[in-house]
Amino acid sequence: MKTQKIIYWIVTGLFSAMILMGVGMYIFDHENVKVMFASMKYPTYLIYPLALAKTLGIIAILTKLSPTLKEWAYAGFFFELLLGVGAHIMVKDGGAAPASMVIVLLLISYYLDGKLFGAAKS
Repeated sequence: MKTQKIIYWIVTGLFSAMILMGVGMYIFDHENVKVMFASMKYPTYLIYPLALAKTLGIIAILTKLSPTLKEWAYAGFFFELLLGVGAHIMVKDGGAAPASMVIVLLLISYYLDGKLFGAAKS
């Protein structure tokens, strides 16, 4: 059980770091992100709301204050990353591989979270 907890926190930490690096890009490299969004035909006004939603999602996952919010955060990240992979594949910019790796981290984190901190453990 202790090994699984260590793996959970490493994977969840890596996942959180990857998401927060993206948030940092959205905020501090806004002009390049606007170009990327425009190339994928996404509206650029979504950049700041996405940054806020991702930050709140990471907070929901790490704090575990509400099981419902945590589940929604995992679901939101899954769909956002899945659609991101699809968008990168469509524009052929090579961004699908990193997003796919983050999906793998998300799935491992979700699985271990349910196993370690599921409803029966609360």
